[in-house]
Amino acid sequence: MTSDHKDAVAKFSEFLKMRNLRTTSQRMKILEAFLDVEDHVSMEDLYLMIREHDRTVGQVTVYRTLKLLCEAGIANTVNFEDGMVRYEPIGQQHHDHLVCTVCGKKIEFVNDSIEKLQEEVCREHSFKPTAHHMVLYGICKDCR
Repeated sequence: MTSDHKDAVAKFSEFLKMRNLRTTSQRMKILEAFLDVEDHVSMEDLYLMIREHDRTVGQVTVYRTLKLLCEAGIANTVNFEDGMVRYEPIGQQHHDHLVCTVCGKKIEFVNDSIEKLQEEVCREHSFKPTAHHMVLYGICKDCR
């Protein structure tokens, strides 16, 4: 288990304790599986991955645990406008996305100029952002 995983487990355990919720083995299995995924994952995909190893974990348990992970500040929802909500760990560096409308490939990128421009726009409008998510849709080089 990596130190990032240990930190997330400790954070989630503390969050559950503060909410007077039990730290169950199923919740911890879901957390570990979520942290092991290297891409954005839907609830359904995470459920199917977990079911390969543990048939006792139900779909509702995965859904509720993902919701708790978001509330605990461990996961973030990402919506690529294809009708499916996906999740990613919050601990990652902030990034935005390019999504190919042909093959569905998702490319993560960081651009300091875009971030500075967003901050400038917020200052100009006396606006305090609490979160943002940018997705650009187009066609990747492999599909052109």
